[in-house]
Amino acid sequence: MDGQPATIVLGVPLRPTVAAALRALGAVVQPEGDLRPDAIPEGAADARVLVTIGIRATGPELMDALPKLGLIVCYGTGYEGVDLAAANARGIAVTHGRGANATSVADHAMALVLSIVRRVGQGDRLIRDGRWTSHPMLDLRVSDGLTGRKLGIWGLGEIGSKVATRAAAFEMAVAYHGRAPRDGVDLPYKATLLDLAEWADVLVVTVRAGADNVGAIDANVLEALGPRGYLVNVSRGSVVDEPALLAALQAGRIAGAGLDVHATEPRLPDALTERDDVVLTPHLGGSSETAQLAATELMRRNVAAFLAGEPLLTPVPGSMAGGNPGA
Repeated sequence: MDGQPATIVLGVPLRPTVAAALRALGAVVQPEGDLRPDAIPEGAADARVLVTIGIRATGPELMDALPKLGLIVCYGTGYEGVDLAAANARGIAVTHGRGANATSVADHAMALVLSIVRRVGQGDRLIRDGRWTSHPMLDLRVSDGLTGRKLGIWGLGEIGSKVATRAAAFEMAVAYHGRAPRDGVDLPYKATLLDLAEWADVLVVTVRAGADNVGAIDANVLEALGPRGYLVNVSRGSVVDEPALLAALQAGRIAGAGLDVHATEPRLPDALTERDDVVLTPHLGGSSETAQLAATELMRRNVAAFLAGEPLLTPVPGSMAGGNPGA
């Protein structure tokens, strides 16, 4: 309350437009790399706001190193890296970019569905490697279509709902699984993830990651998906048991996978990257221009609300709703 501009620190490298949007609200500090509790840069110790991303660990040590912190903003939908109990104990509010990138991620999920089911990646490599020697139906196994096939969605939130709309446009049957049936949703609900996998030809993962679903796509789920089934993951790499996925692919227990997120990103095992029955992208589901603009604007509005002592737009579930008033 001393009339000085609030200090806002970026805990991870973000696009220049993010810092530019925040400079109208306070003094922005940008470390060279990820912010660490043992290496707080000059000017950051008085930070009232920390901007980070959900996959980065934000625990009590970092919070204690920023003693004036009142708000943690997760740029993007995920917030699994934030220790909510530690934040609540310190009176720190936490927000995220709920819904900002839903359209973009849903688009990317369907791009992966099309790519892996129609063998787009294999066809691309066939040409680039000079192996297209005859009719493509002889050089590659005839691909499956989408019309009439069954697409299961694990996690019917904003992203999953948009995936369902897109799948219906391809004349696919759609069902879903989540913690409970969704009110007002006219889609079949499967009581368990295993039930959904047994039903589906394509299983799309859009669930929010957390400690309760690490490795939930395991050998049993993949076995249920079956040798003509495909897995597509645009959630987090942590929800898939990667060794089990590799074993299922190697044994032909599933037909293929489309993965935008990975357990060990940005480095992936060669056993995965060398496979022709996998389509891989570098966690870019939300990397459309429209999604980035929406995420930046939502972040800016949450920070502005906090500094003005107003209610936050998108507090994460389980977070305190307010936090201390702005500096």
